[in-house]
Formats: sequence, C-alpha cells, structure tokens
Amino acid sequence: MNTVTLRANMAESESLETITEHERILQEIESTDTACLGPTLRSVYDDQPNAHKRFMEKLDARIRNHDREIEKMCNFHHQGFVDAITELLKVRADAEKLMGQVSDTNRRLQDAGREVTAQTEEVIRCRVQQRNMATTVEKLQLCIPVLEMYSKLKEQLESKRYYSALKTMEQLENIYIPRVSQYRFCQIMAETLPKLREEIKEISMSDLKDFLESIRKHSDKIGETAMRQAQQHRTFNSAVQKQVTLSCAKPLYGLNGRTPLHHNGLSTDTAEEEEIDEEVLTAQDLVDFSPVYRCLHIYTVLGDRETFENYYRKQRKKQARLVLQPQSNMHETVEGYRKYFNQIVGFFVVEDHILHATQGLVTRAFTDELWNMALSKIIAVLRTHSSYCNDPDLVLELKNLIVIFADTLQGYGFPVNRLFDLLFEVRDQYNETLLKKWALVFRDIFEQDNYSPIPVDTEEEYKAVVSRFPFHDAEIEKQQFPKKLPMSQSVPQIYSQVKEFIYASLKFSESLHRSSTEIDDMLRKSTNLLLTRTLSSCLQNLIKKPHIGLTELVQIIINTTHLEHACKYLEDFITNITNVSPETVHTTRLYGLSTFKDARHAAEGEIYTKLNQKIDEFIQLADYEWGMAESDGRASGYLMDLINFLRSTFQVFTHLPNNNNDHAAMSGKVAQTACMSACKHLATSLMQMLLDTELKQISMGAIQQFNLDVIQCELFASSEPVPGFQGDTLQLAFIDLRQLLDLFMVWDWSTYLADYGQPTSKYLRVNPSTALALLEKMKDTSKKNNIFSQFRKNDRDRQKLIETVVKQLRSLVNGMSQHS
Repeated sequence: MNTVTLRANMAESESLETITEHERILQEIESTDTACLGPTLRSVYDDQPNAHKRFMEKLDARIRNHDREIEKMCNFHHQGFVDAITELLKVRADAEKLMGQVSDTNRRLQDAGREVTAQTEEVIRCRVQQRNMATTVEKLQLCIPVLEMYSKLKEQLESKRYYSALKTMEQLENIYIPRVSQYRFCQIMAETLPKLREEIKEISMSDLKDFLESIRKHSDKIGETAMRQAQQHRTFNSAVQKQVTLSCAKPLYGLNGRTPLHHNGLSTDTAEEEEIDEEVLTAQDLVDFSPVYRCLHIYTVLGDRETFENYYRKQRKKQARLVLQPQSNMHETVEGYRKYFNQIVGFFVVEDHILHATQGLVTRAFTDELWNMALSKIIAVLRTHSSYCNDPDLVLELKNLIVIFADTLQGYGFPVNRLFDLLFEVRDQYNETLLKKWALVFRDIFEQDNYSPIPVDTEEEYKAVVSRFPFHDAEIEKQQFPKKLPMSQSVPQIYSQVKEFIYASLKFSESLHRSSTEIDDMLRKSTNLLLTRTLSSCLQNLIKKPHIGLTELVQIIINTTHLEHACKYLEDFITNITNVSPETVHTTRLYGLSTFKDARHAAEGEIYTKLNQKIDEFIQLADYEWGMAESDGRASGYLMDLINFLRSTFQVFTHLPNNNNDHAAMSGKVAQTACMSACKHLATSLMQMLLDTELKQISMGAIQQFNLDVIQCELFASSEPVPGFQGDTLQLAFIDLRQLLDLFMVWDWSTYLADYGQPTSKYLRVNPSTALALLEKMKDTSKKNNIFSQFRKNDRDRQKLIETVVKQLRSLVNGMSQHS
C-alpha cells in the first residue's frame, strides 16, 4: 500500500514538473521571435516520450484561453467603433458644403485682379526695355571696334595672309579686348585667339607637309635633271679635253678623266655652253619652296622656330631613309638603279637649296650628317645588289650611273671618294661576270671545234685567218694552195675573244679618274685571271671529257703551243691601248705561258692515261688456260688485237702535220713518251698477271704460251712504231719479263743462283721473290698433275730440284729482307 502511495506521489510530482516546464516553454514561444524558436521547440522533443503529447494538449488549452480573451475584448469595444463611424458620416456633408463656398469666393477674387496684373506687367516690361536699349547702345559703341578687328582677322585667315592675321591678333589682345573684357563674347574671343594661332601653325605645318610630300614625289625628276646636267657638263669637258689633246698631237689613248664642273675660262664653244646654261632647270623651277619659307617665318614670329627646325629635320631624315631603301628587284634592270640614284640626287639637291636659301633651317653639319648616313647605306645597297648581277653589260651601265651620280653630288659640295672606292669593288664584280660570260664563250668554241688543222684554199682565206691570229711560218707561206695551218679553228677564235675581253674590261676603266699606268695594271690583272683561271679551267675540263680522243688531245697540244706563242702579242695589244711601256717598273706580266704549258702537260698526261686505259681493256680480255700441257704455237688473240691498236694509234701520231721543226719535235716527243709509257704499262700488266695472288697454279705449257705473247710485244717494240728511239730502248720495257721467262723456259737455276748479285748476271733483272712466287705456282701444279710422279725417277728428281731451288730462293729473299 505504501508502495502504491509512493508511486502515486512520484507520478503526481513528475506531472507537476512537466506542467511547469510546459508553461515556461509556452511563455518563451509567446515572447520570443519566430527565428529563435528552434532550440525551444527542440526541448519539447528532448523530454519524456509522452511529453510531446502533453505539450500539445497544453498548447491547445492555451490557444482556447487566448481565443476567449480576444472575443471578450472585441465585444467590449464594438459599440464605441460603431458610434465613431456614425459621427464621421455626419461631418462629411458639412465639409463638402464648405469646400463649395471657398471655391466660389476664390473664383470671384481671381476675376477681379486679372486686369490689374496685366497692366502692371506691361508697365514694368516697357521700362526694362528702355533701360536695356540705352545700355546696349553704350556698350555696342565699345564693342564695334573689337568686332571689326575680329572680322578683319577672319578675312585675313580666309585669304591665307597669316602674318597679317598674327599682327591683328596682337592688336586685339593688347588694345581692343581689354576695353570690353567683361563680356563673355570677348572672353570667348580671347580664348579663341591662342587656338587660332595653333590653327595657323597647323595650317602652315600642313602646307609644309604638302611641300615635303611634293618634293618626295618630285625628287626623281629633280635628280634626273641634275644628273643629266652633270652628264652634259662632263661630255662637254671631255670634248674640250679631246680637242686640246689633238691640238697637242699626243698619240695617247683617250680615257675619260675626271673633270671639274667649271671650265676655267675656256673660250671654245662658248656660245654652245651659254645655250646649254639657258636650258638649265633648277630645283626652284620644279618645286615651289614658298610653303617652307612661309612656315619658317610664321614659326619665327610665334617664337617657336626651334620646334619647326627640329620637325623639318626629323621629317627629312625619315624621307632620307625611305629614299635610301631600294626596290627588291632593283638589280634586275638599269632603270631600277637609275631611279634609285635620281631620288637620292633629288633629295640632296633640295637640301642644298634649303641650306643656301634659308638662314639656319638646315646647317652644313646637318647635311653632312645626312650625307654620311646616306653614303654608308648607298654603298651597302650597291654592294649587295651588284653581287646579284650576272650581266656584265648591266654592271657596266651601273658603273656609268655611279660615276654620273658621284660627279653630280660632288658638284654640290658632297664628298664622294668612298663611291669611287666602291667602284673598285664593282670592277671586281664586273670582271667576275665577264669571266663567267667568257667561260661560256670558250666552252662553245671548244664544243664547235673539229680539232683538225685549218684548211685554206685561197689567199683570201689565208689572210682572213692571219688577220685574226698572229701566225707566221715561212715554209707554210711557200706552199701552194690548198694547204693546212697546224692549229684548229678554235685558236684564232680564242685569241679574238681574249682581245674582246680586254676591250670589255677596258670599258669599265673609263671615267674612273685613274692614270694610264693603273688602267694598264687593271687590264693585265683581269687578262691574267681570264687566262689562268677561266681559259685554263675550260682547257682542263675539255681534256678530261670522255669523247676527246688521242687525235684531239694531240691537236689540243698543238693549239696550246700556238696560243702560248701569241701571248707576247696580247701584251703588245694592251701596251698599244694604254701607251704604258712594258719596261715600266711594276708592270704586271701576262701569265698565259704557264697556263698553256699546264694545259699541254695535262693533255699529254691524258694521252698516256687513255692509252693505258685502252691497254687495260685489252688485258681484261685475256683468257689464259693456266693448266695447259702445251702452248697453242701462236700468240693470243687479245694481244695481237692490242698490238694492232697500238700500231694504228702511233701511226696517227707519226702522220700529224709537222710543218715546222717545233711541231715535229713536239709531236715526236709526245709520241715517243706515249709509246714508252704504253710498253711499260703493258709489261707491268703482264707481270702482274703472272704474279696475281688469286692465280694458284701455272703449268709449263702456260709459261710457253705466255712467252709467245711476250715475243710479240718485243717484236712490236723492235719494229720502231715511233721513230726516234735509239737502239733497243723500247725493248728494254720488257726486259724484266724476258729474263724471267728465259729462266723458267731454260730452267737455268744453277746459273741464276751462281751469278745472283753479279752485275754481269744473265738474269740480273729477275728478283728472287718474283722467281719464288712463280716457282711455287709451278710446284703446286706438278704435285697435282703428276699423280704417279713418285714412281718416275725423272719426275722425282725434278720435284727435288724445285724444292731445293725454292729453299735457296727463300734464303735469298730472307737475306734481302734482313739487309733492308
């Protein structure tokens, strides 16, 4: 019972605590902002499991209490609200009646005062007008002079009388505007005057820019006119110089020297000179310089001359850089160079005129700076573009343009020495283009030549050849027509082309203002280059061509001999042109002699090489049966063909035209050397065939067959295929082969071994190592072929002898190696 009571008490106590907690939560909900209800509501769910239900019951009870209170309050105030609305409805009618009365009273008042107001305003307006008119008249009398001066200023600006306009502005600023400075239009006018000054500056600057553009466009024409005048002066001076030279009766070659632009009082052709001067056009005739004068004057008046000078110089520097920039294809035509030079000359002619016509706009130091900058650029451009040119005629025209260009600018006081120094570089380029051109000419001549003596059927034909080439031979002149000259047709053509080259090289030296000695040196050096480099290279290439045969090579040797003899005539030709004696100190000699000697030696070497190559071709046809028991009894077919070829070849040498002793000696010497070289090469090739390491076995029959072939070679050598050999000189080429074959054919080893090392030895030219190599090939053959040799006493004795000889030969070889 007590337990039940205790539990009831505890339940009641918990219920009271829960009710108290719910009351607290409801108070917090009623007094707290809705945004902060989260923690409060969360505490409802954190209590006992049934707390939520009891809280909801408590909440519903609280809501019912509040609803009852609201209802009581509304019932209490409802009657007062109804009474207030009834009173407001009664006041509304009285307010509308009062509003109507006020509006009617206002309308009657407005109608009564409208007429009075209108009359008052009219009076006020008339009095203000009278006062304004009087004031306006007074002030206008002060403003009219200002306006008149400003109108005058506008007229001056429109008529482009800028200097007068600047004076008018000065009067306005100092005299008129200060009298009426309080007016806004005067303030605006005063503010406008600086702007007008700037406009005048801008207009004059615009005129200057138009002027700069104009002279940029007219520079070409100005330069063309100036260069044409310089060329006319130079031509005139050259004509006068030639007349003076002729009057002095000096037989000198006329070279156009450098002449000044003034004639030093010469009276010849004065009327013609005056007529030329009357036609001279100046830069002023082609360009109106007034804008630059006007602009300079305006900037001077405005006190800003330095700005104008700096601008003008800066713009001219920019134009100079544009003028100095060449077209990319300028090197292709002479017109490109001419236009380039015309523009530069035109530019500096204008600068020279500005220098002398204005006081300090440009200075001599400024023009010199421009010229030095331009000169460096010009030289670099010409050096680059001339290197692209492969046409000597174009290079020559470029040189003439550079000379006229330099003379023109020198006449205006610009230093041009560096341009003439550049001409020496251009001269080297010109010579290079000439050398390339003449290399093609020489190549065509060599390709068209038939490499046969020149046939002449009549006296006229003979004279035609002799007039082109200095050929004199008494024996040939005595012969009857038709006859043949020893050289081929390329010789007079080459000689004529060398003279043409000298003429072409001379053209560049004209007008370079150099002495005759220097020109002579230039001609000789360029001719030496032609002979030692171009012609020599063409000859070397010709000699190496595969289609050039032995006959053609011999003819080339004869041709080079005649060209070598003609070199002294070329030196005389240059001397006659320059009138410089060859005995003069430092005179350059022509090196043609060494050129033609080298070509001749190369041709001779090519003859020997081609002969040896042909011999090798025949040797490759050899087909020996090295194991044959007996020889065929006759020489091999390939060798007989080779000997027949050599006979016919040397007959060609023998039948060459030997019209004089020099030609005979030359062709004979070449034939002898070629024949000896061929025989030595043939003997060496045959020896190498015997001693070939790939050849392992040789029978005695093969030795006999080889001996027959060598006998044919010896018969050929003894038949004197080329005259002039003494005794058996030619046969000695085969002496090594002969002694070696005799040693094996006779089998005379006892004599060889006994006399070895003696000067009187029969087999003196047989080397032990050579004999050993050949003997070992025969020993191997004997072992292989004689299967039953051990049963035959003779064969056994022969084998023993071979082995004994091999041992002795090896000892000799070893002894030689130790002594060496």
